[in-house]
Amino acid sequence: MAHTLPALPYAFDALEPHIDALTMEIHHDRHHKAYVDNLNKAIEGTDAENLSLEELMANISKYPAAVRNNGGGHFNHTLFWEILSNNGSKPSEKLAAAIETLGGMDALKEKLSAAGATRFGSGWAWLIVKDGKLEVSSTPNQDNPLMDVAEVKGTPVLGIDVWEHAYYLKYQNKRPDYLSAIWNVINWEEVSKRYEAAL
Repeated sequence: MAHTLPALPYAFDALEPHIDALTMEIHHDRHHKAYVDNLNKAIEGTDAENLSLEELMANISKYPAAVRNNGGGHFNHTLFWEILSNNGSKPSEKLAAAIETLGGMDALKEKLSAAGATRFGSGWAWLIVKDGKLEVSSTPNQDNPLMDVAEVKGTPVLGIDVWEHAYYLKYQNKRPDYLSAIWNVINWEEVSKRYEAAL
């Protein structure tokens, strides 16, 4: 069962001016495509060929680094495209109430942005559901909270890519500026759906 690159759910320029069209095009068509292609090569002819991405993540420690890096890259980016949008949505009542337990929306933004800003090198900042509660975490490289190797395990409902390829063309080395801008394009409708499914 070969993995395939999902189509971007909107045009490359849909997130302008916060995320530029060229970054989106390179990020999706080259970076994400490379993760998918390399994952398929890495699992060809192995038992991993028949596993879903989620099953792979749950047992990632059994597989070589190429599967971990590229499988993670494929999973993380697939989620990332879906939680971005210029639709101006708001969190559902249920998610909004859960965000209040973290101190409210401003506190959540602060915590997630800090998790992304302080991640040394490349990685991701996450909002996850763990034991029925929201929690903020971060992972290195293309790891994610579904992996059996994650420091903090949980179901990711929102992930922010802090690899340089996600922001460098527009923001250069100013990762905090990117982390501040990305809040303008969060698809809260999708995050809310994921939150309720994770409960």
